[in-house]
Amino acid sequence: AQCVCAFFSLSFLEKLDLSWNKLKTLPVDFSSSLPALKELRLEHNILHYLSGYSLEFLDNMEKLDLSYNKLVSVGPGVFRGLSRLRQLYLHNNKLTVVQHGSLDMLPGLEVLQLSNNNISQIDTDALAPLYSLAVLDLEGNNLHNLKFKTFISLHTTATHIQLSGNPWSCDCELHRVFSKILHVRHLHIDDYRNVTCQDPPQLMGASLAWVDSQLCVAETATVLVITVTMLVTVVAALVMAERNRKRNRGKNWDTESQTQTHSPPS
Repeated sequence: AQCVCAFFSLSFLEKLDLSWNKLKTLPVDFSSSLPALKELRLEHNILHYLSGYSLEFLDNMEKLDLSYNKLVSVGPGVFRGLSRLRQLYLHNNKLTVVQHGSLDMLPGLEVLQLSNNNISQIDTDALAPLYSLAVLDLEGNNLHNLKFKTFISLHTTATHIQLSGNPWSCDCELHRVFSKILHVRHLHIDDYRNVTCQDPPQLMGASLAWVDSQLCVAETATVLVITVTMLVTVVAALVMAERNRKRNRGKNWDTESQTQTHSPPS
């Protein structure tokens, strides 16, 4: 049943467990009655949508668990009142995109759990506001590719990232992105050896760690063939130009000789 509790009597409460309550929404004035709250458990409900006004005044919140709901999206500003939040659990929802602005004003966030959603896109600067992020779990989503800029914005001493269980399209570009991430000192892909390919079909199930060095071979070979072909063409053109120049010079000499031979004596 829908929870209709009176929250005005809970102003000194630091922990609140509302899990397994079939909650569909949160009251708009929910947060204004809980100024001291540090931990809120909302897992295993049926929340489809979050309003920024519901969480706006939870200034002391450190842990928020929204896992095992039916959240399809988290829009910009939803967590804007949670400046002290350290742990955010959003795993096992139906999220498809990590949007720009959805994680703004969370400078102290250390753990972001996003596993087992349907995330296929992470906006390039969506993670940029997370100055303290230590754990980022993206396992079991629908990621086919990545952009290096998405992760380089993370500024902590060490950020541990989980990326296995996604249908990766293994190509030269993906190899380059992972190589760059692996060479950044403060970024660590903990499950890199469990990152497996979905595409192309001949690499399905193969570990990216085993095939990554081969992914650019075909591209490199193509570039080399094109480069060699261009060089051969240029050299051939130069050789032909030189031959034509010598041929023309020889014709000029023959013309001059004939002119001098047939000239009448003065």
